[in-house]
Order: sequence, then structure tokens, then C-alpha cells
Amino acid sequence: MSEGTMQRRAQRDQRDQRAKRLPRFLVCAAAVPVMLVAAGCSSDSGGDDGKAAKATASASASASASPSPTVRPAAYAKLPEPCEVLSKDTLGDLVPKAGKSGKEGTSNDVGTRGNCSWSSLQDNGVKGSQFRWLNVSLLRFESDVTRGAGDDLAREYYRKQVQDAQATEDAQKVKAEPVAGTGDEATAVRYDLKKEDGTFKQQTVVARVENVVVTLDYNGAGLAGDETPDADDLMKDAREAAKEVVAAVKAANGAGTASGSPSTGASSSQGTAKDEDGASPSQDASPSESPVRKR
Repeated sequence: MSEGTMQRRAQRDQRDQRAKRLPRFLVCAAAVPVMLVAAGCSSDSGGDDGKAAKATASASASASASPSPTVRPAAYAKLPEPCEVLSKDTLGDLVPKAGKSGKEGTSNDVGTRGNCSWSSLQDNGVKGSQFRWLNVSLLRFESDVTRGAGDDLAREYYRKQVQDAQATEDAQKVKAEPVAGTGDEATAVRYDLKKEDGTFKQQTVVARVENVVVTLDYNGAGLAGDETPDADDLMKDAREAAKEVVAAVKAANGAGTASGSPSTGASSSQGTAKDEDGASPSQDASPSESPVRKR
């Protein structure tokens, strides 16, 4: 075999080998983009999961950091005994024939509501008799996150009590005036109410001290021909008695009689003294005890 023939055969063998290797190269080359795409998809998916996880963690952190609803704590956490809010001297002046103790009204929660009443009938023989009736009603409101602060709730009730006193059925000569130096705010309402046995002079003093509302009712009449008592004198006595009751509320909470500062043992309870119908708890006496306070 000549040298030229051997050279041509060698070149042909090289071409055949390159032809055989080319398909394998193309297959391998084609596999590379697939791997890159797969890797790229895997990388993107991991990125989305990471972002979602971070967003969830951020939302959880924000939720846990949100503050719980709060409300201003009530200043006064207790009430005094309703039948002990007035001194013996005061009771002796206002209801001289009432006896040693008053009549305490029923209450389902003595910590938030209570009342006490006294009645006096002084017989003056052929001249007739003098009738007096006194009632003290106490209502304490606690702070509640859904209804508001105790003093705000007490303020709403205080205003309603004043309105109710002015709207008494068959009342005549109704007058209302502010009272200074009695709690945080106070109003006195007076009116006349004529009955078959005489004209009754009604005096109502409504006072608010922090989250407690005091309602004091005092009325008098001259019966069986006796003279009708002077309304100004009755009102003066009612005002002084209301101041004494407010002082008793403060003292029961450790605030003393000269200071309106909240008690150090103030309540921060989440409950509230509910009075949905607006009526003062147990404050209305029976008709035989009070011919006036019927609304």
C-alpha cells in the first residue's frame, strides 16, 4: 500500500471518530440548559418561600406587639355603709323621730350600690304633725374596656339623675341649681307636690365624686293642719347632708374628708356597675314612706 493511500485512510478514520463523538457532545450540551433551568427554578422557589416566611414572621411580630385595650382605672373601689353615712346629729336635725337606725334597701351587690332611708312623724297634737323623709342612694361604677372609664360612666348617670328629678310627675315650681363644694359636681332640684294630706316640699341633691354618684332625697310636709315647712330650710339641710355623704364616700376609700384625690387602693376591675334602665338602685321607698319620690 502506498504512502498516499495510507494517509487518506487515516484521515477517513479520524473523520469517522469525530462523527461518532459529535452526537454524544450534543446530548451532553443539550443537558446543560435543562440542568440550569431546573437549578434556576429551584432557586426562585426557595426565594419565594423565604419571602413568605419572612412576611409571616413579620405579621406575627406585629400582632404580638399590638397593645391590649386599656381604660383609666376607677378611683374608688368601695362604698360606705349606706345607713352610716350621716352622723347622729345630722339625722336628729333632719328626721328627729326616725329612731336609732334607718331602713337599708336590698342590693344584689353592696360593693357597687346601696341605699338607706329614714322617716319621721312628729305629732304636735291638735296642731297636726310634721312629716320628714330622707333617703340616701349610692351607686359606684367600675372601669370597663367596652363601656369606658368609671368616672365617665358616673358622669352620664349623674346627669340622668338630675333630669329625672326635674321630670317628676305632677311636680310644681321645679327649680334646679348647682351646688358648690360637694364632690366633683352637684346639682340641687326642688319642687312642690300637692297631696290630699298636704303639700310636700321635695329637695333632691345629686352629687358625683369620681366614679360614685350620690342621690339624696329629703322632703317634708305639715299634715293635719300643721304648717308647711320652709323649702329654703329643707334645702339647706339637704345640701349639708349631701356634703356629709360625699365625705363618707371619700373616707371609705382612704381619701379623707378634705381631699378629692383617688384612693391608693383604687380598683382597675374590668367589670362595671350596670344600670341599663337608668333607675337608681333600691332608692324608691314604698308610698307609705315617701309620698313624693314616685316617678
